[in-house]
Amino acid sequence: MTREEIIGGQAKYLESQTPPMFDLEAVGNAYPTSYEESMNTVLFQECVRYNGMLKEMASGLKMVQKALVGEVAMSDELEKMSDAIFNNQVPPTWVKTGFLSLKPLASWIVDCNARIKFLVDWINGGTPNVYWISGFYFPQAFLTGTVQNFARQHTIAVN
Repeated sequence: MTREEIIGGQAKYLESQTPPMFDLEAVGNAYPTSYEESMNTVLFQECVRYNGMLKEMASGLKMVQKALVGEVAMSDELEKMSDAIFNNQVPPTWVKTGFLSLKPLASWIVDCNARIKFLVDWINGGTPNVYWISGFYFPQAFLTGTVQNFARQHTIAVN
């Protein structure tokens, strides 16, 4: 196989593994932001952040496949993405829009899907009893929401 065929095959595989974006309107309706439930805000913010990454992944993978067969011009950004895919590295644009990780691309996509599944399970099954803190895109928001919920439940002041 040529380098382009390997990259194209990997890009197609990654595209098939990229989860769909969250329906933010549905999430907002099911989990409205309110003072009484800080975790709804955390969930919504996580979905917004992951949507930015998922959008970048889906569009970049489509474009790199088109560039490899000459349907669009191979830009510098697409060249960097194709090089990263070939080298089993997370593409630079995903690093910018994605969660922090040092994993190679093959492990990163598995981790990405597990993180998205955690949020989908939360959306479909209700607020979880146990949270996967390292699965959050922005764990600081989760910690803040937890403190706020605790403070409200125990009527203590949080400074």
